[in-house]
Amino acid sequence: MSAPVYLVDDDAAVRDALSLLLSTVGIDARAFPGPEDFLLALPRLDPGCLILDIRMPAISGLKLQERLNARGLTWPTVVISGHGDIEACRKAFRNGAIDFLSKPVDEQDLIDAIQRGQAALDRAAAADAARRETMALIGGLTPREREVLSLVARGFATRDIAGALDVSPRTVESHRAAIGAKLGTTSPAEMTRLWIEAESAP
Repeated sequence: MSAPVYLVDDDAAVRDALSLLLSTVGIDARAFPGPEDFLLALPRLDPGCLILDIRMPAISGLKLQERLNARGLTWPTVVISGHGDIEACRKAFRNGAIDFLSKPVDEQDLIDAIQRGQAALDRAAAADAARRETMALIGGLTPREREVLSLVARGFATRDIAGALDVSPRTVESHRAAIGAKLGTTSPAEMTRLWIEAESAP
């Protein structure tokens, strides 16, 4: 299922029109009358694409972008404006917007931008799932197997690993076989990739 879309605009007519447009092409959209309402709902929302009006009372679309960035939340964002402000456009892109559209919004441009954002979220979700799988695989190793794997990742040959750990080469080969069975690969290059990915995970 594609990521949802969250529309934040204080103009009810715009919210209704864009919500209807998105529903006609099968995009799940949820509208909010202002940034405050969106921020209150945020903890319960799944990752999605944002459509933000640039000028709203109290908190502008740009300010909302900045607040979300400060929280480390960088969902794909389309900023819409009825004023064509070039400086605002620059700020929106500096804040990470994927598109800046002027009102009245071209329907196809908006749909295209949302689909790009959804594709980016899908890629991020797939990468996150792969990282979690890698962490689970590495987490299934014994402490000694992790030591052996760390040396494999540093380019050590079996004899070098045996010397570093003060064990026999046969023992190292036994550990490498167990690691290969748990990780699903006996390739040193693939083992190294998994180890580096696990070590670099936040």
